[in-house]
Amino acid sequence: MPDVSPDSRQKTTLWQDREFLKLWAGQAVSELGSTITREAMLLLALLVLGATPLEMGVLSALGGLPVLVFGVAAGVWVDRLRRRPLMIATDLSRAVLLALIPLAAFLGVLRIEMLYGIVVLTGLLGIFFSTAYRAYLPGLVERAHLVEGNSKLAMSESAAEIGGSGLAGVLVQVIGAPFAILLDALTFLVSAGSLAFIRRPEPPPAQVAETASFGREALEGLRATATQPILRTLAVAAAIQSFLGNIFAPLYSLYAIRELGLGPAAVGLTIALGGVSSLTGALLAERILRRFGLGRTLIATMGLSSLTALLIPLAAFFSPHAASGAFFSVGLLFLGTAQLLGDALDTVYAIHTISLRQAITPDRLLGRVNASLELVQEGIAPLGALTGGILGGVLGVQAALFIASLAGILSALWIAASPIRVLRKMPE
Repeated sequence: MPDVSPDSRQKTTLWQDREFLKLWAGQAVSELGSTITREAMLLLALLVLGATPLEMGVLSALGGLPVLVFGVAAGVWVDRLRRRPLMIATDLSRAVLLALIPLAAFLGVLRIEMLYGIVVLTGLLGIFFSTAYRAYLPGLVERAHLVEGNSKLAMSESAAEIGGSGLAGVLVQVIGAPFAILLDALTFLVSAGSLAFIRRPEPPPAQVAETASFGREALEGLRATATQPILRTLAVAAAIQSFLGNIFAPLYSLYAIRELGLGPAAVGLTIALGGVSSLTGALLAERILRRFGLGRTLIATMGLSSLTALLIPLAAFFSPHAASGAFFSVGLLFLGTAQLLGDALDTVYAIHTISLRQAITPDRLLGRVNASLELVQEGIAPLGALTGGILGGVLGVQAALFIASLAGILSALWIAASPIRVLRKMPE
């Protein structure tokens, strides 16, 4: 049981918990900036630096590459250290790194190689932050509030999709991609400040035996993930989803702009529509769990998400190539529909899988289990992104997107064959 203040135990909803609201507010601002950077970084490479499909794949792949080297180590450090100061340090460091992009653009020295380096370093810092973040929440709120807490945090991510993606396209056209990224650097400062103002004492890290080696601690987290049936199921499903899903990442903007003829603002709008749907999914996540049960919810959301993803490659069959930079076409309708349906399903799935692993994992292992799952999910992402770039060049972008649409179907089948299928509610 997390060591939280007595007043928090009397609260029936996290709307009454000031300390959680501080975390939530800071992350809402940071998510908005990160969404802008996610879109602006790819548009910067595509429109300003003239990146090829392979270079787009490399750029997307490098963000997940540090997980392969430092993912498990990050989990060990998160379980050894207090998590809040670690999160503050990573926020401040990422703010400095992202600020280098507009500075380099202003000086006229921005190159694709510089983007590669910044993506790697911010990815490394992101590993430590995300691992600490997921481990910190169960110490800030009671485990009975985990689904509510994760739902609210997902709501801020969805709101960022609504505002950030559309805003990213507009900012890229108005002030340019490098300076749009500057906004993200500022939001990391806001996030660091919100974490610094949290006053609830953080549970101390578990005592580590003097004889325990770093490698032994790392293996303990990997072993817990591999041997616990539910965690193992989630890890394999995440690997399937990450590999095929990351084929989309380097190709989506390229497909929408070059094959469907949409402009950057229209591309941003489609992603923003997904944010509206994601927000709906976050609001309904608890109700869906009560109505259908945990196992059915996870299987259905993954399978249906895959079917909606097929609308994206199908768009080219029904949309004649519009004039370059067009704002509206039939292709926009298909992409918008896919985002509206798919993002709601993906959000419900994510909320309940994150809450599930937090609920069944002891606090002393949370950092390492989170890191192990992050290693599986993000570690395979570069391979998926590179595969997407290669498939896009060899088979064509549309064919690569059809292949990527298999992700949800395969993940749903895997979960349906696991012990998760019989779960009605979140384990205690």
